Amino acid sequence: MERSQVLDAMGQLKLYGMRTAYDEIITTAVKRQHEPQQIIGDLLNAEISEKQARSIKYQMTIAKLPLAKEVDEFDFEGRPEGRHRFKSDGRRGQRDPDP
Repeated sequence: MERSQVLDAMGQLKLYGMRTAYDEIITTAVKRQHEPQQIIGDLLNAEISEKQARSIKYQMTIAKLPLAKEVDEFDFEGRPEGRHRFKSDGRRGQRDPDP
């Protein structure tokens, strides 16, 4: 089976992780003379990793978590503490001690 046929079959089967890693895994396998079981195992591990990453990305999307903000991006207007009470020197969320 030709490379293009293998990649097309992986695409049809929605094996996107295998398809992405195919060239690298085959190149490494040829150089190191891996057994067929090792090659198939590497392809399966690539697919599992891709599916897990896609699942985490989906879960983060549906969780609708707020975006991370830097201190400079917050709107302190109308707050009694004001911006001057917060430092942006890497101590996010920590207040300066009272003067």
